[in-house]
Amino acid sequence: MDAGKEINELTDHLIAYAVKYYNEDAPEISDFEYDDLMNRLKALEAEHPDLARDDSPTKRVIGNVLEGFESVTHPYPMESLQDVFSYEELYDFDKRVKERFPDAEYSVEVKIDGLSVCLEYRDGIFVRGATRGDGRVGEDVTENLKTIFDIPLKIESDLSPLYVRGEVYMSYKTFERLNEENEKLEKPLFANPRNAAAGSLRQLDSSICAKRKLSIFCFNLQNGEELGFEKHSDTFNFMREKGFKIVDRYIVTDDMAKVIEFIEEIGEHRDALSFGIDGIVIKINSLAQRRRMGSTAKAPRWAIAYKFPPEEKPTKLLDITVQVGRTGVLTPNALFEPVRLAGTTVSRATLHNRDFIAEKDIRVGDTIIVRKAGDIIPEVLGVDLKKRPPDARPFKMPDRCPVCGSPLYTDPDEAAIRCTGSECPAQLSRSIAHFASRGAMDIEGLGIAIVEALLEKGHIKSAADLYYLKAEDIAAMEKMGDKSAENLLAALEKSKGNQLSRLLFAFGIRNVGQKAAKVIAERYENIDALLNATAEELTNIRDIGPVIAESLKNWLDNPQNRHFIQRLQDAGVNMTEQVDKRDGRFEGKTFVLTGTLSEFTRDQASAIIEAFGGKTSSSVSKKTSYLLAGEDAGSKLTKAQSLGVEIIDEAVFKEMIKE
Repeated sequence: MDAGKEINELTDHLIAYAVKYYNEDAPEISDFEYDDLMNRLKALEAEHPDLARDDSPTKRVIGNVLEGFESVTHPYPMESLQDVFSYEELYDFDKRVKERFPDAEYSVEVKIDGLSVCLEYRDGIFVRGATRGDGRVGEDVTENLKTIFDIPLKIESDLSPLYVRGEVYMSYKTFERLNEENEKLEKPLFANPRNAAAGSLRQLDSSICAKRKLSIFCFNLQNGEELGFEKHSDTFNFMREKGFKIVDRYIVTDDMAKVIEFIEEIGEHRDALSFGIDGIVIKINSLAQRRRMGSTAKAPRWAIAYKFPPEEKPTKLLDITVQVGRTGVLTPNALFEPVRLAGTTVSRATLHNRDFIAEKDIRVGDTIIVRKAGDIIPEVLGVDLKKRPPDARPFKMPDRCPVCGSPLYTDPDEAAIRCTGSECPAQLSRSIAHFASRGAMDIEGLGIAIVEALLEKGHIKSAADLYYLKAEDIAAMEKMGDKSAENLLAALEKSKGNQLSRLLFAFGIRNVGQKAAKVIAERYENIDALLNATAEELTNIRDIGPVIAESLKNWLDNPQNRHFIQRLQDAGVNMTEQVDKRDGRFEGKTFVLTGTLSEFTRDQASAIIEAFGGKTSSSVSKKTSYLLAGEDAGSKLTKAQSLGVEIIDEAVFKEMIKE
């Protein structure tokens, strides 16, 4: 086949497959087949670079890591909208508009709950994309926007430049999958799809953004009037024709009563949408009338946003179950009759702890009021006591772990109740997933799904068993194979060389985070010395208090854990810490940094101080040894002077850190 023809066909097919995969969650071919086609296209483009299309999927730049985001000044301000919450306010808006333009009509659209961006096209090519920022200056997120397959990289149009405003969002399905994965790994959950979309779009590593499968709806042509368009609805038609994704639910009308009918219709069915909306936008359709209406300092006078009230629904509490987490904490969960909220069907919500249940007097059989916090996380607001049945049953926490039967421990300093069983199955998969996570042993490719599959097949019973896996056992698992087995074994072998501090954090010992693990590992340098340490010695380590020392000592003294460590040693896992032998000239000294330094960032200066055994603090006190003051030092400088703290500048600091 002719190279140009094959490149065109491959490009068209791969774009279509990518849209199905990333944005419709309906893959038409396997990952292997997709990668094979992509590799073929890359090879052809390398041989014939002049034939590569501007919209080639190879140019989506999935995988670049940026140092930071450049600022972008918007040629057309990206204004925010005035929010209203009543129909009376809508009629007031209509009155103001009609007093000036009796023939005014409105474009009425759903308001996507996402992150606003501006896409810039030059001669049909997508050249830059920026966040809204403060409306006048945003951040250049072009590389991340290129990973969104709804955004055309090339359009057929003689109009140039084009400034297209859109709303980047994450679908409910994608969001739920992301939070499910985070929950399994015991990572913080995103509050709602908007936060997830915003956080994804501002990742410096575009491969992370690509994995989040973001989407966009375009809703405004910023320079439409300059390009010859008369109405906003005309720009909608233009954008749709050119391949931009626009909302399919909008109307054009001059009657505010019909606007309200549209609001009520959408509000009644908004939970059936696959994406989040938080209101309806009403905009004057005529671009000339918009220009003449103008804007206030904060928002345009020609548009307004009606915001929906938060959804709260009653449902029957069927049961209260108890879940055991990776750290052994028992968490009660409400199971209730399914109810539709903010676009998804929910049937369970956390009840946090026994104190929460007692405070709200929640009983099985009650009618509870449920909503989604931040429009996404299900939460129980309270109980409708008027509907309490006579047989409503008070909840009682179990006496022993519901999974393994081990005794429970009640922490006197918090509401948490914990299982004491170190081999509790409920904790096992999450413990192993934590062991393999990036901040711990960083075993690439070993996610929670593979961990659970390995456990189900009986190939592992602890994290130590990972290092005894056989290639044939991995390859025989579903969705794996020889190559996957080879990659996983290579990742496991690589992880053996990690330092002791990573291993300590990977153990998942309560209260021992990454920083504490690093300090402890640097103090003892090898596992044997640490195993022989006394509780008193541990407590005397810098930044290690009695709580951390007790948790660590109890874990290390557990015979099961000692056996676990021995199996890791036998497998060849490194048990030592390479410690930089720089002197401890700042031992016992506390520094506070303020102002702007010319030759160091604050992080760099802090790292140097800590490398020499010192500590840094964010606030000045009598215990502060030195205040390192750069330019434009503020209130910390004043406080240091009043307390008699020694103040040094950057030149003195450089002298202090000379080798």
